[in-house]
Order: sequence, then C-alpha cells, then structure tokens
Amino acid sequence: MQYKRILLKLSGEALMGERQYGIDPERLADYAKEIKTVTDKGIEVAIVIGGGNIFRGVAGASKGMDRVQGDHMGMLATVINGLALQSACEDQGIETRLQSAVKINEVAEPFIRRKAIRHLEKGRVVIFGGGTGNPYFTTDSAAVLRAIEVEADVILKGTRVDGIYTADPEKDEQATKFDFISFDEVLNKGLKVMDTTAFTLSQENELPIIVFDMNKPGNLLKVVSGENIGTKVNL
Repeated sequence: MQYKRILLKLSGEALMGERQYGIDPERLADYAKEIKTVTDKGIEVAIVIGGGNIFRGVAGASKGMDRVQGDHMGMLATVINGLALQSACEDQGIETRLQSAVKINEVAEPFIRRKAIRHLEKGRVVIFGGGTGNPYFTTDSAAVLRAIEVEADVILKGTRVDGIYTADPEKDEQATKFDFISFDEVLNKGLKVMDTTAFTLSQENELPIIVFDMNKPGNLLKVVSGENIGTKVNL
C-alpha cells in the first residue's frame, strides 16, 4: 500500500445521494463498504465529514442569521453525519470511534489527539465531528488540522468529480484534468480545491492532497494502493 494512515474528507452533500437534503442510507452503506476494503488491507483511516446536507453556517449567515450561531449549528450537523457514518461502518463490521470537537459526551468522545492516534494504531476508524470546534472555520480546515495532528500521510478528498480541472467539468466541456499539480500552481491558476486557510495549512506542513471520485466503487482502494486516480496536489 502507498499509504499507511490516511485522512478521508467527505462532504455532507455527498451523503445526500440523489436526495435534495438529509442522508441517503444507500450512499452511506456504499461508503462504508469502500472504507472496509481499505481497513481490510491494514490501512489506518481517519475521517472528517461536513454537514452541508443538513445545515451550512455560511448559508444561514447570508440570510440574516448570526454567523457564529450558524456555524455552531453546522458543527452539530457534522456530528449527526458522523453518527450516521459510524452506524454504517459498524454494520460492515468495522470498529469505529466518533470524536467531537464540541463536547457531547453522551454520543461522542471529546477529541483527544493521543487517544485518536491510539485508536488508529489499534485498527479502529476514527471519525472526527464538530469541525474544529470554532466558528469561521470550515470542515476543510478541520480535515487538514486533524490530518496533521494524527500524522496522516495524505488527505484524500472524496468528491463527485474525478479530480481537479482547469474549469468546472460539469459546466465546461473543454475543461481538462490535471493528474498532478503543485500547491503553487493551484494558487496561481485560482483553482478551487479547499478553502484558502485549509489549503495553505496543508502546503505549510507539506501534506499532499488527492482529489478523487468517491462515488465510483473501488476508487478509494486504488488511491491508497498508489494508482493514478484523481489529481494529486504536492509540493
């Protein structure tokens, strides 16, 4: 395997499947099966999941809601998604732990770095909910932060497109895909991979990012195996 410990970043919207909002149990089950193919190979897996399928703080703020309140609601949404993903993973026989940056001791462990690393070493999948625990930071920032803290080898950003393109491939048929691209090139070309805070943090800590299509069966294992799937962002 190319990587020993990975941080998988999933968007909340990905959990909707074909729905307009909420959680699609079939999509959850598919993701859990993909995760199992990787854990069966001995790969240590940490996951950060968004909450956009339930609530987005930025969207709430744009409609007049207090931004801090909205972001706190978004953090709770990520915990809901984390619980759902945990249940789906355990249905596949994967031992998991859900840790939250927002203290909800009845449903999730508080985030403790050493404890998270120990869970990973024991082969448990660790799901990080609650974002960073602070408003004004996205789950992209949470993903990079947690990846650095648990010393992950790579951030795998699972999306519905198969990599980074010169333009939005869903809107521009002439868009071309990058197999490899540097952090500097992404910034110079103005490409959208993650929000600026998260992307800069990843660059400063020399943590590579791979953007790939999570919805295609087998892709996660291919990425971890080192196959040229998606787009790799490196120094």
